[in-house]
Amino acid sequence: MTVQAKICGITDPAALQASIDGGARWIGLVFFERSPRHIAAPLAAQLARMVPTGVRTVGLFVDPDDAYLEHVVTQVPLDMIQLHGAETPERVSAIKEAWGLPVMKAIKVSDAADLDAAAAWAGVADRLLFDAKPPAKVTALPGGNGLSFDWTLLRGRDWPTPWMLSGGLTPGNVAEAVRISGAPAVDVSSGVETRPGHKDPDLVRAFLGACAAL
Repeated sequence: MTVQAKICGITDPAALQASIDGGARWIGLVFFERSPRHIAAPLAAQLARMVPTGVRTVGLFVDPDDAYLEHVVTQVPLDMIQLHGAETPERVSAIKEAWGLPVMKAIKVSDAADLDAAAAWAGVADRLLFDAKPPAKVTALPGGNGLSFDWTLLRGRDWPTPWMLSGGLTPGNVAEAVRISGAPAVDVSSGVETRPGHKDPDLVRAFLGACAAL
């Protein structure tokens, strides 16, 4: 079975085309100014219009207020909103209702208790994304840090909501990550970059090729 993949943090047409040609199921655009992958709405709109039917465009936000969501969603044709901050289940529900888009909620994981807590979002979010909990320092980003967590924590868990695995994935380890965790879908950002915010089309293609071979 081919494992579906999301390439997150796209900022240029070359990386986007490599993702599309390689069979990515989701394209992620980051709307978070502290991230090296942040993209302004006008450029994001141009890239989103290049995404073909059948590939979903996902906008990643971190604790966005309504004004910022409105600013982006009215300019960029998104298929899904990804929330990567400390959003509560109530906030997830409110965003879904206000903008009429499905929502993916990132769950930051370091131990089994973090997965147990994810049940609070399982009935609200349309998809869960399990990512490594960022390091406890002020400068740490909410995601895209190239860190992984113990994939065995996910083994054998039955989730009522579709989910994907993220955090420290690369073309070289994604097969092992899927084997251990049982993930039906994966998300990559820093693992296909030459430096933060700069996707390498060859690494994108290698990652997607590794997923297709599973």
